[in-house]
Amino acid sequence: MSTRPDLASRWLGGSVVAASDESFGDKENLLTPGPAAFEPGHYGNRGEIVDGWETRRRREAGHDWAIVRLGTPGTIASVDVDTSFFTGNYPPECTVEACGREGYPSPAELTDPGADWVQIVPRSRLRGDAHNDFAASDPRRFTHVRLCAFPDGGVARLRVLGHVVPDPRGLERLTIDLASQEYGGAVVASSDDFYTAAAALSRPDPARTMGEGWETRRRRDAGNDFVVFRLAFAGQIRQLIVDTAHFKYNASAEVAVYGCGQDPVPPAASSAWLPILARTRLQPDTRHVFGIDHGQSVASVRLDAFPDGGLSRVRVIGSIDPAARRQAGYLWFNSLPLSQARQCLADAGIAADLAKEVSACRPLPDQWLGGRAAEGPGPAGQAADRSALAAMIEGEPRRTNR
Repeated sequence: MSTRPDLASRWLGGSVVAASDESFGDKENLLTPGPAAFEPGHYGNRGEIVDGWETRRRREAGHDWAIVRLGTPGTIASVDVDTSFFTGNYPPECTVEACGREGYPSPAELTDPGADWVQIVPRSRLRGDAHNDFAASDPRRFTHVRLCAFPDGGVARLRVLGHVVPDPRGLERLTIDLASQEYGGAVVASSDDFYTAAAALSRPDPARTMGEGWETRRRRDAGNDFVVFRLAFAGQIRQLIVDTAHFKYNASAEVAVYGCGQDPVPPAASSAWLPILARTRLQPDTRHVFGIDHGQSVASVRLDAFPDGGLSRVRVIGSIDPAARRQAGYLWFNSLPLSQARQCLADAGIAADLAKEVSACRPLPDQWLGGRAAEGPGPAGQAADRSALAAMIEGEPRRTNR
């Protein structure tokens, strides 16, 4: 089972923030979650209605482009430039660029020459009415991508597959959904995805229909179905939410939940799984909330569904373990593009010369700061700067002089 989410997905909050032109097809169509559809012969004021982004025919030099803010930032493994139903009007070539920016930059800031875009897919030929898959190997964490179409034409969908690298700043003070795709949680195994895939269970948005949940085939034996979640962070579980919304006649009748602190995730049949929630009855079309007092750190969760049926969402609400927060901090900081790393250091109050030195030292090894904001000079300079670094990267409380 693939655990690579579409980082640009609208389900995760992705958005097309700007485009050079959208005369025939709206730029927002690029991120429509479902596959493209087309029914010929339907016309509007702009011509034939298309399910994709389509620009006018260029009569001057240059090329068209669209900028996408990723729903959740991360490292990009591959890009699918889908030209479905575009046969005589697709771009012959494309490139894909990416950048990492702090905050919420405007279109003007993103198109500024100093925006620090890097090419992750070189100029490549496209095929019409096809999925054009391109591998990307840049190890840095990006927040935006730019699709460039040479010279013009139509693209139905853009998918940016990769690995979520969450920004952990401030998360150590919160309880979050540890299983959510928003932070990098993933479904890594399931017994059956006959009707709809279990991967939908950890989406951060509520299910709008039964088709946006997980539904298995009808069992004709004495067994049960299961799904295994790799949590985004190891943590202490405080609450489980098991939602059967929209499943009125085919919801799972009961569930039991188990947790494991091991890494990697053990097989579903392993004895390493420890009970979190005893076998409990569910109601159809209902959001069930269960308080949990497990007392142990959990890195993965297995949910058993009896005997079969459907669930719409599963939430694993809890707090992040300090060690997991520290590991996430180093992963995040080491993967930032250089300009963004320096901006983060400056925002943390670290002097420009020291920020330049620290960003150039990356990748920093885990616990580079010793796991605490030690007194006195450290490997990066003054104690105050060390404290600020520990607060940003490791999540340690920031110390102040009294």
